[in-house]
Amino acid sequence: MRWKYKFSGLKMSDLTKRAIKTSFLKLLNAKMLDKITVKDIVEDCGINRNTFYYHFEDVYALLQEIFEDETKNYVIKHGQNLTDAFLDAIGFALENKRAVFHVFHSVKRELLEQYLFDVSDRLAEHFVNEQAEGLTVGREDLRYVTVFYKHAVVGTIIEWLLKGMEAEPERVIKRMGEIFDGSVRQTLERIAEN
Repeated sequence: MRWKYKFSGLKMSDLTKRAIKTSFLKLLNAKMLDKITVKDIVEDCGINRNTFYYHFEDVYALLQEIFEDETKNYVIKHGQNLTDAFLDAIGFALENKRAVFHVFHSVKRELLEQYLFDVSDRLAEHFVNEQAEGLTVGREDLRYVTVFYKHAVVGTIIEWLLKGMEAEPERVIKRMGEIFDGSVRQTLERIAEN
């Protein structure tokens, strides 16, 4: 009865996709991305290959959809709260530390980097637009400031990944948030004056 309640409103295809994603993350926490096959996923999940291919083109399309889902979740959940959104995203990375490591050190590392850029771009854009309220700043300048802060965030996260995710992520993200807190508004004010 609990299972029906928990998943009420979901179609069978949604349940199947969720099961595929769960199996994939389980496997990704155990071995490198490049070593995971569709056969591994369907065996773990208890489905056939056709069912997998009905939902996903390949393993990389599955990974990309997981990243896209996570991006949407952070933006919807946190809106314009940049620090909380990144802490939540880092929490996902820590819960799946081995999985993130396995993606980061795979031939498809760019999928992880694209995910980081997507999350950072959406959140930075909300934050920059909020900070620009009441100022006369053109769209091109708003975009430039957004891109600048997006790259600062992604660069910091990639450095953290390269160093083995050892530093306390909460401290890193909160420190970044403190730096952004006043600097974004000051930057926008200087742009508005010019």
